[in-house]
Amino acid sequence: MTNWIRSQSVQEGHDQLGPLQLAWIGDAVWELHQRLRHGSRPGRADALHRAVVADVRADSQSRFLSWLERNELLEAEELDLVRRGRNSARRGPRPGEAATYGRATGFETMVGWLFLNNPVRLAEILDHLDRAGSIPITPDKTP
Repeated sequence: MTNWIRSQSVQEGHDQLGPLQLAWIGDAVWELHQRLRHGSRPGRADALHRAVVADVRADSQSRFLSWLERNELLEAEELDLVRRGRNSARRGPRPGEAATYGRATGFETMVGWLFLNNPVRLAEILDHLDRAGSIPITPDKTP
């Protein structure tokens, strides 16, 4: 499912992008990946849409990030990207969700940076998450 990412060439000139710009790109990449993943299965458009929305929500992205961290699948540079994105995030759309929203922004920042700078590594991470799709990824216990 990640061949479209693996085939991307490394893009030059993105050194000046900040964490929120990278998160914006990462959000688009993550949603496209989820649409391709869910769209490869038969189903009605409304059911596919709900499945994609469930995976691109901030709480889901935070859980996916936690799973990657618990399984020690992220490298130091990737963890630093997550930290930078998390620290750049705003409060979130609803009260009490700042930590979840920050972690989701960190996840998106990492995805955006990897898409532009190391698409092969991004594909590896997404493959891990796709394989984990059959594993119940539990909600975060701590922010």
